Amino acid sequence: MKVAVIGANGQLGTDLCRTLRGTGDSVVPLTRADVDVANFVQVERVLSQIQPDVVISTAAFHKVEVCESEPAQSFEVNAIGPRNLGLICRRLNAIVVHFSTDYVFDGDARQPYSESDAPHPLNVYGVSKLAGEGMVSLTRDRNFVIRTRGLYGVAGSSGKGGNFVETMLKKAGEPAPLRVVNDQVLTPTFTGDLAQAVTELIRTEAFGLYHISAEGQCSWYEFARKIFEIENRNVDLRMVSSSEFASPVRRPAYSVLSKQKLNKVGIKMPHWEEGLSRYLAQRPRSLSSISSALA
Repeated sequence: MKVAVIGANGQLGTDLCRTLRGTGDSVVPLTRADVDVANFVQVERVLSQIQPDVVISTAAFHKVEVCESEPAQSFEVNAIGPRNLGLICRRLNAIVVHFSTDYVFDGDARQPYSESDAPHPLNVYGVSKLAGEGMVSLTRDRNFVIRTRGLYGVAGSSGKGGNFVETMLKKAGEPAPLRVVNDQVLTPTFTGDLAQAVTELIRTEAFGLYHISAEGQCSWYEFARKIFEIENRNVDLRMVSSSEFASPVRRPAYSVLSKQKLNKVGIKMPHWEEGLSRYLAQRPRSLSSISSALA
């Protein structure tokens, strides 16, 4: 297949390019410099030249605090952008793959959310991503909408200036105690594992909404503790409540996603601890792997 990957230089996009090429697909990497998903004319021109079989977009405006104060920009990228892709992919007869988030839920549940659970976002980012899901489904029936959570990858997250793992390892060298919240439960997900699952999923043509994240669950504090355990680092790590960190944004306290639907199509995700171990083992090779994935 010929696959266009929008956001190819991000942490998920990098792993998607590498994994898709590993299966023999022809990959066309596109960055923000190549295409702005909110610009319909530009997207149509670029994709018409490529004539892809599949368009995978990781483009998103995910600075959650900024979304709260700049909702127009949030909706432009997270809702209008997916609409543009859906309409253009319909004309090109291409499959569209769109990524969404656990933030479409309010976090009041105490068991993993399934695709059939009613969304109830708590913030502008979540509302804009939910709107994007609807736009894709409205404009293109041959689609995969994928909700995921807690991503980290060797390419880092350019929009956020790194990822949680790298932030923890950097702060581990500071003299002050490291305070991490213990009342937000999630499933950290290695982008290499997510890319592998997406590569398998697009071949099924079992279109629709899917939850894809690692198996298991933990708090941010437990995630940090496991990072230091694997790296054999002695860190003064202290658990705190999220109320101790002032923020204008409400976040779901529980956002674990059920993978039962994914499992029914024969795709399994590894446990988050397995993914973390593999990520930490790959870190020394991160710069060379990023360059080769985008070449």
